[in-house]
Amino acid sequence: MFHVIHSYRRVEPELVEAYSGLEVATVHEAYDKRGALAAAIKPLRTSMRLCGPALTATLHAGDNLILHKALDIACPGDVLVVDAAGWEGGPWGELMTVIAKARGLAGLVIDGFVRDVSAIAELEFPVFSRGSSVKGTFKEDLGLLNHPVSCGGVVVAPGDLVLGDEDGVCAVAVDDAPQVLLAARARDEQEAQLRRRFAAGETLWDVADLAAVGAARGLVEQDATEEER
Repeated sequence: MFHVIHSYRRVEPELVEAYSGLEVATVHEAYDKRGALAAAIKPLRTSMRLCGPALTATLHAGDNLILHKALDIACPGDVLVVDAAGWEGGPWGELMTVIAKARGLAGLVIDGFVRDVSAIAELEFPVFSRGSSVKGTFKEDLGLLNHPVSCGGVVVAPGDLVLGDEDGVCAVAVDDAPQVLLAARARDEQEAQLRRRFAAGETLWDVADLAAVGAARGLVEQDATEEER
């Protein structure tokens, strides 16, 4: 088995550009409510956003050797997606962020923790994690690069599209990305129309005929003219 895979299919740059203006929640809904990573994985700062093809890494607990190899082979625009093996420590910090930014990475998504949070924020490099931890790492054990990983309860393959904003992170399989983009754009336009209707005073209860759903579930209401007894 190869520890590092260099050749894999990546989501097209044109799709990355098209997705970059969409909200993560819109993409998740358009993807039939699929692809959302665990809600605990959040941006270090709410202003952080990312969008790009996944470069995936699986770590041994307490060791970040393979992350340094990832930075060595990463391409501009890559999003590093990391399974940190459930370890409550910080395998990523300021110096790695300096390297990642210099090499043009689009961001980091880690099912785990990071440290040097203030420095990372000052560098304006998008990092999505479960939080921060002061615990340091060793550089002794080989992990895996560009094998499918489980990150936040979602299987992410190398080259898949990964998006993040203040609401969280969503991954879209490379084969699904073109169709999901069309669905997301349609949903975006539909929501724009709904916002105009809601601003004029309508409610989703009427617009989406949720009354029929309530009736089907046996909704019982007090008559508005009936006095309490």
